[in-house]
Amino acid sequence: MIANLLHTAEPIPTSARAELDTLMQSGDLFRYHADKDAPVTLLEQEFAALLGVKYAVAVSSCSAALFIAMKALGLGNGDKILIPAFTFAAVPSAVVHAGCEPVLVEVGSNYRMDMDDMHQKLDGDIAAILVSHMRGHTSDMDALIAACVERNIPLIEDAAHSLGTTWNGEKIGTIGAVGCFSFQSYKLVNGGEGGILITNDEDIFAQAVIMSGAYEANWSKHQTGANSFAKYQNTLPLYNTRMNNLSATVIRPQLAEVERRAADGLKNHDYLAGKLNASRHIDVPACLPAEHRAPDSLQFNLLDFTDQQAANLVKNCAKHGLKLSIFGLDHDNARVFWNWKFLDGIPDLPKTRAMLMRACDLRLPAALQQTHLDQLADIILGGIEAVTTKA
Repeated sequence: MIANLLHTAEPIPTSARAELDTLMQSGDLFRYHADKDAPVTLLEQEFAALLGVKYAVAVSSCSAALFIAMKALGLGNGDKILIPAFTFAAVPSAVVHAGCEPVLVEVGSNYRMDMDDMHQKLDGDIAAILVSHMRGHTSDMDALIAACVERNIPLIEDAAHSLGTTWNGEKIGTIGAVGCFSFQSYKLVNGGEGGILITNDEDIFAQAVIMSGAYEANWSKHQTGANSFAKYQNTLPLYNTRMNNLSATVIRPQLAEVERRAADGLKNHDYLAGKLNASRHIDVPACLPAEHRAPDSLQFNLLDFTDQQAANLVKNCAKHGLKLSIFGLDHDNARVFWNWKFLDGIPDLPKTRAMLMRACDLRLPAALQQTHLDQLADIILGGIEAVTTKA
């Protein structure tokens, strides 16, 4: 059944098997046990090289990376941070966990931050912008960087879905002060769980290392070339968000697959998007001109649909083995801002609400073949026809 294929992951490369066996025999899973070159340390070095930055800190999740990034930037004590209203609940949760207040920005029908609303809300109380490239859709990075430079505030990139994406040739995650990535199973690189933050700022790096859990002098087992560790030792809280060696050993050999997986994912996305866009009832928004994407999923908007027709489409697809999600109609969906009831005073955000009520979400692993994509198109287009054809 096609539904099963949408939640499968590519096999872990065989090159990891020997390393995993050695690690399991040694039982040496803690990143700081070895004097040097622990798998987590090697992952940090290799990921920094892959992204072309100076520093990387591997942690337990992308949410942890976002939290540590905010703390390393000195944010907290009620600081207000702009975030897009279309993201995963873990993003505003990380903001709250860091002691900050998320300010939600409208998101348009193209799934990207509404720049007019961003500028309206970017007043003197805003301490940072956290842009979430939700589902791999890149917001206008030129506008965001310019706004941050003008106000001398940091830009944090939640690039959980955007490993392999570029903006004007620059790698997403390297444009802001800090970039945060995910190794959760549904991402381009599958570690089951895990995350990593990258930066070119030595002070941010040193603080992130210590706060991630480098107690005593364990910071010396991280990347060399930074001299700021000593001044932060014993002055910062330890949040113990460290990655373990087992996760790093699974992740490291997959870095060599990033370019190929990104290319395959884009090819699959554009092929299916072309088929779906042939329907007058479907719009798959185009990427922005500066954006070269590496999608692991596909989103499309239903045009001129009622709530009932949208619900009927979901049911029709389910009959044919495809679980299609419409964000706003999917009960308790964690990507829907009105479900973030842990926040106080959630605004209405009519643009984002309208988009979520008609935006369909489809996971699209890079390993899918054209025959699978044709099946998906047939099911979706057949469902569209069934619910829009008058009896």
